[in-house]
Amino acid sequence: MIELQHLTKRFATQGGTVVALNDINLTIRDGDVYGIIGMSGAGKSTLVRCINMLERPDEGNVIVNGKQMQDLRAADLRAARREITMIFQQFNLLMQRTCLRNIMFPMELAKAPGDKAEARARELLELVGLPDKADAYPAQLSGGQKQRIAIARALATDPKVLLCDEATSALDPNTTHAILQLIQKINRELGITVVIITHQMSVVEEVCNRVAILDNGTVVEEGEVQAIFSHPTSKAARRLVYPAGAPQAEVLPGHKLVRVAFGGTQTTDKPLVASLAIECGALVSIMAADTRIVNGQTLGSMLLALPDDDKAAAALEYIRNYPGITFEEVNG
Repeated sequence: MIELQHLTKRFATQGGTVVALNDINLTIRDGDVYGIIGMSGAGKSTLVRCINMLERPDEGNVIVNGKQMQDLRAADLRAARREITMIFQQFNLLMQRTCLRNIMFPMELAKAPGDKAEARARELLELVGLPDKADAYPAQLSGGQKQRIAIARALATDPKVLLCDEATSALDPNTTHAILQLIQKINRELGITVVIITHQMSVVEEVCNRVAILDNGTVVEEGEVQAIFSHPTSKAARRLVYPAGAPQAEVLPGHKLVRVAFGGTQTTDKPLVASLAIECGALVSIMAADTRIVNGQTLGSMLLALPDDDKAAAALEYIRNYPGITFEEVNG
């Protein structure tokens, strides 16, 4: 659906030229919920604005649904943008319009008949769970409700791509979860490709299937979410996956210290530590852990202290054959 080839964007400042994006190459497949994550200043918002040509790249190509975006004439670009809609952190609703008329607005710009625009707007109010807010004004809504109306407005032109630029950053955790569930529903039921720009790893782990990590305008890591979470290789990825640092511990006398990385074991699998005790007779201590559940799978790592006795070899062999994990012996 989206292909970025050697994308570079520079900005001239008083202090000189800033390279906001440097040779970005990404492929976002049709139907993906794709996360682009990085710390502030990494280039995330510039990247998403290049996708719909709100920012024109200095070098490289942006291809959306087979169209070379930078080569389109003004009229064709406007038509293409109707297939690439966007929601923002601050909602950007028209305060003097009701919710219904906010949703109708892009259809009015596209010269849709009024009765069809209103019927479609009411359908979208149902989709986002706010059919009773048609005549309410944005000032009467909560933050989560405003974002639902903004999502409904973004869907009014039947887009193929939905860009979400820090769309949940202003919301509390419960509301964020509800909005992400709605985005997942839209992706699943309408088949819309979703690109989520965020600095929150929790957003990526909840809804995205693939992720790219940006650092100083460069993609430093890209791939399936569970692969990145289970084994981050770049410094930027490790900072995001382990914000407090990777689990560390002192070696206990008479013990081997083993770091176990969970790369997507099912939450219904047998507990590793309990299994080591029952099947190997190895009484294992958990020295440190940073694991999480992503799409029903356990990801992360754990430091285990195994008694350095005759059961240690059997325990290591059991760990070696346990599905979905890798391990290494460490020295603290």
